[in-house]
Amino acid sequence: MPMNAPFDEPGRRTPPQGVRIDLSQRIIIFVTVCTKDRIAWLACEEAHLLLRKVWTAAQAWLVGDYILMPDHLHLFAAPRDLRFTAEDWIKFWKSQFTKGHRNPHWIWQSKAVHHRMRDAESYREKWLYVHQNPVRAGLVKVAEEWPFRGKIFDLKW
Repeated sequence: MPMNAPFDEPGRRTPPQGVRIDLSQRIIIFVTVCTKDRIAWLACEEAHLLLRKVWTAAQAWLVGDYILMPDHLHLFAAPRDLRFTAEDWIKFWKSQFTKGHRNPHWIWQSKAVHHRMRDAESYREKWLYVHQNPVRAGLVKVAEEWPFRGKIFDLKW
């Protein structure tokens, strides 16, 4: 196996950035964004309400299911305006969130991780796993008790 496998570029050690847009296929991405230094500030009502407001307004990509953990979030999104890459959209809503609050300690990690879901089954499996994060973290006994989750838009295959 070549040294750069499984990536296409010689010397590459990480996957290429970006989601390949193919209009013949459904596009839903899974996104993870962390707080800077993994500081636990995200799972609170103020951050939750502000993120919902920002995601509802920043409609270049539509947010479906999401969950906020104390130091990171997961969400599913689908493109609405193909002029904006996932990276551009994430950068935009993080900046809008930052402008919308006054807490100097609420800082995002600079990069986000995202990848395209292959099909409805992979989406379902990923959501079921993410949905259980608060239980695995010992924050609640039953996933449905976790208040910092929801859905903005209904993303369908």
